[in-house]
Amino acid sequence: MSMNTQGRPTSAGEAAATAHKTFTGNKALDMEEPLIFEIGRTDICGVDLDEVEDFQPRLGKHERKSEIGLVGLSEPETMRHYVRLSRNNYAIDAGLYPLGSCTMKHNPRLNEKMARLPGFGDIHPLQPISTTAGAFELIDELARWLMETTGTSAVAMSPKAGAHGEQCGMMAIKKALEARGEPRSIVLVPESAHGTNPATAALLGYKVVAIPAREDGTVDVSAVQEKLDLYKGEVAALMLTNPNTCGLFEPQVVEIAKAIHDAGAYFYCDGANFNAIVGKARPGDLGIDAMHINLHKTFSTPHGGGGPGSGPVVLSDRLAPFAPLPFIRKNGSELEVIETRDQLVEGEDPFGRMTAFHGQMGMFVRALSYMLSHGSDGLKQASEDAVLNANYVRVGLQDLMTLPYGEKPCMHEVLFDDTFLDGTGVTTLDFAKAMIDEGYHPMTMYFPLVVHGAMLIEPTESESRASLDLFVATLRDLVMSAKSGETERFAGAPYHAPRRRLDETSAARKPILKWTPPAPAQVEPLVPAE
Repeated sequence: MSMNTQGRPTSAGEAAATAHKTFTGNKALDMEEPLIFEIGRTDICGVDLDEVEDFQPRLGKHERKSEIGLVGLSEPETMRHYVRLSRNNYAIDAGLYPLGSCTMKHNPRLNEKMARLPGFGDIHPLQPISTTAGAFELIDELARWLMETTGTSAVAMSPKAGAHGEQCGMMAIKKALEARGEPRSIVLVPESAHGTNPATAALLGYKVVAIPAREDGTVDVSAVQEKLDLYKGEVAALMLTNPNTCGLFEPQVVEIAKAIHDAGAYFYCDGANFNAIVGKARPGDLGIDAMHINLHKTFSTPHGGGGPGSGPVVLSDRLAPFAPLPFIRKNGSELEVIETRDQLVEGEDPFGRMTAFHGQMGMFVRALSYMLSHGSDGLKQASEDAVLNANYVRVGLQDLMTLPYGEKPCMHEVLFDDTFLDGTGVTTLDFAKAMIDEGYHPMTMYFPLVVHGAMLIEPTESESRASLDLFVATLRDLVMSAKSGETERFAGAPYHAPRRRLDETSAARKPILKWTPPAPAQVEPLVPAE
């Protein structure tokens, strides 16, 4: 029997623990949680409801013709079910979340407290404007911070997420071109762009033309100019991510912006990676015309925090007149809420409306709380620390893992490829699954597509040196294990997750979206003994 550092006996080993079966299928706090339909009953309800009085249904042919089929659970049963399920999810509160391009940073609890303040947490979009002055003042102050940090002159606050913001920016560009009498047809998109970029352009009816990346992972202004010359007068915009999805700052961004503007087109910047440059560089100063900002990434609450995100779009002077309704206009010290076209003044020509209301109030409160608690110097330090942490990971792994663009500094995320796995029999997916056994969520895999077997790691500014040291040491151990021929460690991974490796292809192509009760078990009749 082995002993720990305090001299106490440790477990006899995992094999013994696995061999010891339990009646429930649970293993202490590692609980086997069935589907809610398997533990509840559809013929009962967990709460007491009054009998429904007679009424005249108004749903016509859409009226339900069968029972709704919801299961009935008591309040403790319901709470336990979802708490147990939540323990099977990886979260930023559980450990380092290295997803590249996703900015899974720490979410300060102060932000949550502020978002739940009366007047913010219980506000309703249909309240009279006279009762929501404080909320609109907060929105206006947040807009001021966004314009200041980006060096732009206007911002549309209503988009609900990054891709929604892309659509907003591109619709403003389309409206601006129509106002000039130039309905252009082509949008240039680098090959390393986020997938939503070409999708947004195509959604708005544009033809997407790809711009190849240079050998160093960045966009060459000459490649942009070549396309501008080829499609003279037809290019509406360039959609460029900066820093880009290879984790690199575009060194020719100013020259690219000038080329685009000289051709009469607009420069849309994908702001998903703004966390790397806040307080260091203002995109407006670099020549962009529109850029969405993922409030739920750059300014905390990663990935929407389980709810809606927020993707405000900052606009240059060239596009400011076309910002969508609704928006807030300052009239001296007073704020005017502009909801309809009859409230517009000369020079304002919105392309329309993105959403019914003014945006996601909860995200606005969280983002401004984050900004005010950090201050301008703190936001700058967060960017610097995000870049420092990514480079710390890069240096700690570059002798074992391969960097597709050489051992040069990166921005807020570091990109590896799978060359180091050549000849090991271990794939990128195998490597990622083995990370789950080690207690880590895998990094972003197979993206960007311009790199074979891409592994994109973004530690953000949230992580301490100690947590990064353990993460780097873990990946080094995995790499050496793969190179040593220990393929079993990878081929069947994860071994310790609540569920083993799934057939992801079949799950995507043949999803089972409805639970079907299992057939009743066949029980052999008891035969009395003779």
